[in-house]
Amino acid sequence: MLNPFETPGMALGYARARPPVHAHVLHLARARLGERLEVRRALDIGCGAGLSTKPLLDVAGFCLGVEPAAAMVRCGREIAPGASFVAGKAEALPVRDHSFDLLAAAGSLNYVNLEKFFPEAARILAPGGILLVYDFSAGRSFKTTEDLDRWFGHFRARYPVPVAEAVKLSPEILERISTGFRLFDHAYFETGIRMTADSYAAYMMTETNVARAIRDGQPEAEIREWIRRTLEPVFAVPEREIVFRGYWACLEPLLVTSHRHFR
Repeated sequence: MLNPFETPGMALGYARARPPVHAHVLHLARARLGERLEVRRALDIGCGAGLSTKPLLDVAGFCLGVEPAAAMVRCGREIAPGASFVAGKAEALPVRDHSFDLLAAAGSLNYVNLEKFFPEAARILAPGGILLVYDFSAGRSFKTTEDLDRWFGHFRARYPVPVAEAVKLSPEILERISTGFRLFDHAYFETGIRMTADSYAAYMMTETNVARAIRDGQPEAEIREWIRRTLEPVFAVPEREIVFRGYWACLEPLLVTSHRHFR
């Protein structure tokens, strides 16, 4: 099945219209993890168009983004010009053993074979290295009213979400299934980002249900016009704060735990 995000148009929209939630999440994790998120080399797994790679440049001397969709990889240099990018899969990362201090995965592990991924992560991590996993749901709420929640319900009813092929993950699930790793810190979060009606409409055009509708033959211009027209009275003012909710979880190889135990 064709990956809907493999198309140049969708990849470009993803690069330019997604809100900067990744930087907020990294800031929250950094406040708790401190020096453990100050590293020499970081690898961003499933980096998409580079939006999750860009904030890693603030904590690492070298950043590499790995992404299976080639159209997304081509956008990475525009979004995060200080990083490097390569096409590849999380189950077989094209890097040397023990060559990275931080592996970051933003909403990408839900789509990989985790039985193959965790041994691969252990292979790549340098001594003392960590795996940072995080994810967040679509921004669908205003800070103070339920108007956007109601609109979002109509949006999802008109353009249904495709049957999920993703594995559900959370800190608790990761703790249970992360063979060879242990969960040593995590948090759930809620963060707000200010957006205009136009920027929110552009963001909605990058959602998976819209990608599926376009793939099934619905005209992109028709979808865009419905979103624009119905959002205008919902926003009412030029800019509103949109709430994003999610989690981050930090894991380390069990071998690290063993070393600490016998000191």
